[in-house]
Amino acid sequence: MRRNHIAWGWNRLLFAPSLVLALPLVWPGRQPVAGYQESVSGSPQPASASVPPPWGTYRGNPQRTGNTDQRPGPRQPTVLWIHKSQEHFVAAPVPVGDAVYVSGIGAFNRPSLHLFALAGGNPPPLRWSKSAPYLKLPSVSSPAVAEDCLLFGDGMHQDSGGTWHCVDARSGLPLWQLPLPGDLIHLEGAPLVVGQRAYMGAGAAGVLAIQWNTAVLEGKEYDLAAVRQRQQQRWKELLARYEEDKKKDPDFAIPPDDSQLLKFTPKKLWQKGQNQWHVDAPLNVSGELLLVPSAFLDKEKVGERGLLALRADNGEIVWKARLEYNPWGGATVAGETILVPGSSIGYYYKELRAAKGDLTALDRKTGQVRWRKEIPTGGIVSCVAVHNGLAIAAATDGKVRAFSVTDGERAWLYDCKAPLFAPPAIAGEAVYVADLTATVHALDLKTGRPLWTYPLAKDIGNPGMVYGGVTVHGGKLIVATCNLEGPYLGKPTAVVCLGSR
Repeated sequence: MRRNHIAWGWNRLLFAPSLVLALPLVWPGRQPVAGYQESVSGSPQPASASVPPPWGTYRGNPQRTGNTDQRPGPRQPTVLWIHKSQEHFVAAPVPVGDAVYVSGIGAFNRPSLHLFALAGGNPPPLRWSKSAPYLKLPSVSSPAVAEDCLLFGDGMHQDSGGTWHCVDARSGLPLWQLPLPGDLIHLEGAPLVVGQRAYMGAGAAGVLAIQWNTAVLEGKEYDLAAVRQRQQQRWKELLARYEEDKKKDPDFAIPPDDSQLLKFTPKKLWQKGQNQWHVDAPLNVSGELLLVPSAFLDKEKVGERGLLALRADNGEIVWKARLEYNPWGGATVAGETILVPGSSIGYYYKELRAAKGDLTALDRKTGQVRWRKEIPTGGIVSCVAVHNGLAIAAATDGKVRAFSVTDGERAWLYDCKAPLFAPPAIAGEAVYVADLTATVHALDLKTGRPLWTYPLAKDIGNPGMVYGGVTVHGGKLIVATCNLEGPYLGKPTAVVCLGSR
């Protein structure tokens, strides 16, 4: 998800003493004396050479529906649990088995990752959590889920450099890292996993392809099982050393942390577009084609605006389509049609009134324009979701629009009466959107008729903004808020699970 042009209000956030988080030295759910446990492997989800596994790409699938099990949300929603926070949750929540992953930004830009159980209480039980010193930069990248692993990036527009991470999904154990230093290099979009390969956009570093389940240490290659074993052994050694230090001088014994683990790096396959493209939006895949959205940065005067189709095996350009507006939301796959939303603004709350955008449909094989719809009253900064021949787009003018994938004719329009940054979700025959007042709207997919609305403010205690979108999993809706800008700057936030009693 594109986070390059979010107007953060950083100065006020960085120097707001009331927002300082009192985090324990030992993170919740992770006791140094207990150590990491062996990963409990679930059944690997098969994926062909050209199809990502469920949640192996942004919003769960190439159609960007924010749902992979086709179980719709509740008919009459109620809060099942709520995690209240002072952190700001920018990226969309991602289901990981029977849990949900969220990433947060705390006071002084302190990064954090959390894995909460989807069931089991209110507030939800915390499985594990990560922060500094292992994480050095905030992550606004939704992860890709691949077997028992989570792949995600960190770094934002104001950062010089970022890191691609792989951690064990069950325990949070870090497995490998790929640091990418340099100006305008940051990993804000979600990774894409296809078979043994993973792809990532990295701002000015272009696009990278790696073999995600093979890592290198001191020139030697290891499969992921061996990496996990080596890291677990290293952790045991660190714990043993800590216990010895406590016996010698308990006042000065320092518990180990993840930054002391072995520095495995993934096997790199290729890299394209360095210092030519600017790739912050999530990548997508359609057959043999890797779909790469690139932006032109007006302030820095760098990058290239368009959608590029690369050969997924070697990164060679197959076709390139120029676009009127920057494709912050990335591309969505609808059979032989590729849908690309555009916006004249990024995630700038103060520029909403001037926003305009479009939705462009391209031929998958040639990149030629099939149709294009201008939206003069708002930009589409998020991806569109596709199901049953309809492309659902949420725009900054507060309107949710449904277009025919075939010819671009508008099927319906719904007015949320509040701006929209977040992408829509589709599950069953329902569409779910969340606006910048943290109100969730459920709509009928065919007609756009409202099914229900639910203002989260009454449960959080104050309104908030939703940037990452609604995630639908197991018949539940998971929504996370952030208040980095606008009328609710610095107010409390929350991760909320809506369902049926």
